[in-house]
Amino acid sequence: MVWTPEYQNIFTQVQVQGPPEWGMDESGTARAERGTWASFSTLLGFFGNAQLGPFYLGWTGIIALVTGTLAINIIGLNMLAQVDWSIPEFLRQGFWLALEPPSPEYGLKIPPLYDGGWYIIASFLLLVSVMSWWARTWFLAEEHKLGKHVFWAFGAAIWLFLVLGLFRPILMGSWSEAVPYGIFPHLDWTTAFSIRYGNLYYNPFHCLSIVFLYGSVLLFAMHGATILAVTRYGGDRELEQIADRGTASERAALFWRWTMGFNATMEGIHRWAWWFAVLTTITGGIGILLTGTVVDNWFIWAQDHHFAPMYDGAYGYEAYGSYEAFIGRGD
Repeated sequence: MVWTPEYQNIFTQVQVQGPPEWGMDESGTARAERGTWASFSTLLGFFGNAQLGPFYLGWTGIIALVTGTLAINIIGLNMLAQVDWSIPEFLRQGFWLALEPPSPEYGLKIPPLYDGGWYIIASFLLLVSVMSWWARTWFLAEEHKLGKHVFWAFGAAIWLFLVLGLFRPILMGSWSEAVPYGIFPHLDWTTAFSIRYGNLYYNPFHCLSIVFLYGSVLLFAMHGATILAVTRYGGDRELEQIADRGTASERAALFWRWTMGFNATMEGIHRWAWWFAVLTTITGGIGILLTGTVVDNWFIWAQDHHFAPMYDGAYGYEAYGSYEAFIGRGD
């Protein structure tokens, strides 16, 4: 038996580089005035389209860029000040540095600059930047007569962002409930948050969020693998395949019917993936919003709702005499 190599497009990606593509206007003619320049990058071509540019910011893009840059600089300069303006120490301790939210005693008031004030300013600028960029996705979709699917998907991520930094702190009555800016401090906040409220693993919305997160990974991997597997038959030209069923689509569909007894359509798989990804942050945000505002201890909540096992002795709140004593609200 003689083994012969066959075409594997995951290793032999072809990059097309020619005259830049400027897009079309409503009459179908090229619109070179959309940008000032465009070039090609071989490195970018390994991950997506090799063409870089043209760029279009508009007023929403400019606002997003300016405010986002200011927010990042405020965060970075505060971190740099923490290491006495030492660049080597900033690089060495960068993962541990943070811009912390205000102390609890300030509540929802504006604190002094060096006790959380810079955090409030940076958060406001970051909020303006994110919301401006979100508006930009709507205006560009409107201009190009696209659906608003990207706008709403981005909005689902912004929902979680707002819950963590705006909605929940307001409901809790303190900016100190917000998440610090920093890599490890952010992770430490997540761990402390989970411990403080009885383990987020027992939060049903957190459970749903993880289901959709892992489900998104599975769906995207399955879809990506399927399209790569039928690229040799034109499967990467998905739009054509949706309108005109051909060899690639039929082979892919047959594979999944034989494997699972069911297959999504060339269009339907994108709806599945879109919903799974969007519901990750929607359910996650709901779970965070309910934590501390409605439910004080998710483990006790789970025991009361037969979601977690009842343990004898010190593991259940019976050992404390009452639920209020267990959560520290009484003796």
